[in-house]
Amino acid sequence: MIRRKFITLCKSKYRSFSSLSQPDIDIGYYCDVKNLSEVKQNISLRKGVGNLDRVLDIYSNLKAKDVSDSTREVLEQEFYSELSKLPNKTHPSVREYKDEPRLVHQLNEKKDFGTYTPLEFSEITRLMNLMRTDKLGQTCGHKSYYFLGELAELEEALIKYAITHLIKENFQLISVPDILPKNILESCGMSINSDRTQIYSLDPIHHGSDLYLSGTAEMSLAGLLMNSVHSVKDLPVKLAAVSRCFRAETSNIIEERGVYRVHQFTKVEMFTVTTSEQSEEMLEYLRSMQEKLFLPLGFNMRVLDMPPHELGAPAYRKYDIEAWMPGRNNYGEISSCSNCTDYQSRRLNITYNENNTTKYVHTLNGTACAIPRLLITLLETHQDPKGKIFIPEILQPFINGKKVITKNIAVPDLKLIKLKK
Repeated sequence: MIRRKFITLCKSKYRSFSSLSQPDIDIGYYCDVKNLSEVKQNISLRKGVGNLDRVLDIYSNLKAKDVSDSTREVLEQEFYSELSKLPNKTHPSVREYKDEPRLVHQLNEKKDFGTYTPLEFSEITRLMNLMRTDKLGQTCGHKSYYFLGELAELEEALIKYAITHLIKENFQLISVPDILPKNILESCGMSINSDRTQIYSLDPIHHGSDLYLSGTAEMSLAGLLMNSVHSVKDLPVKLAAVSRCFRAETSNIIEERGVYRVHQFTKVEMFTVTTSEQSEEMLEYLRSMQEKLFLPLGFNMRVLDMPPHELGAPAYRKYDIEAWMPGRNNYGEISSCSNCTDYQSRRLNITYNENNTTKYVHTLNGTACAIPRLLITLLETHQDPKGKIFIPEILQPFINGKKVITKNIAVPDLKLIKLKK
């Protein structure tokens, strides 16, 4: 007989059919016929995968008394596979946004360049010899880059600036791994081995099965807390990490040209764990943290409350911050923060104790600094017609007091040489 754990959810008649390894997804919500219309509408708004009818059909079969153990085991696996694809609930106010985000507010004015037409990031870096993106096939291939000289210094300055600010806010800095197993990524809401996946997989023959490159430190930080139990008095927990982020996605959209969307980049990530009552306030806190970080950098930005189809599977609510990039004459996303409620914690078994009751925590994440999009914004905003880049005053202590970036002469310009056979 297969050993099973039956858990009463939400004091309802619904039970988990799973073995101990299966996630405790809220069957009591998804499989209650009273919620059928709400769940289906949410799936429609999210415009993602999720087949509620199939979930309910398997659920009905599992409740049958004449199901053999072998059949039940197969049905359980399919049930949780389909159940895991269903998206999180959506914040009630966000459901009304349809396909358009709501503008929360704008910060900083757009810079007036007068008669000067601002250059795009790729033009600036080419003229100042600060970056290489062409002919890199022999090293790192398509959608890759080298930052050179003071542009590389500015990258490090941004990281130090963000981390210094977070530590002052009592975030605990964690150094995280970049290689993770499949169950951690899927528990965080990522799609693995599908046509839409953004995740790089490692060769199973040489590196072991089910190993992948992390797309964000959020996954590693969530994995660190897997199967942990917290005291309510110790919440919220605030963590931060610097990591390389690997994305297999590509784009042919003109607005995402150049290094706007690349296969690897550095990011400073915030990750927090709260009680269910604290999470909405924490989301506003994370958004305010991002605004405080970006405001002194001197570029125009707008804060957007994102519509349902932009939330992905895990998020209950998400804010994006888009920066004005003068050289591109367009806004581009530089950060986001999301409240995932108990979507990830149920899958990773992250709980807290309150009044002798065990509850699932709420998890939230937010970008404190994403490179190179922040570099695009800074160079295009603070470029000078005389061929230099002004460094925002708040960043100068993190780049040895430098006030401007000038042309890089330490590394020679790239020259292509044809070799004779």
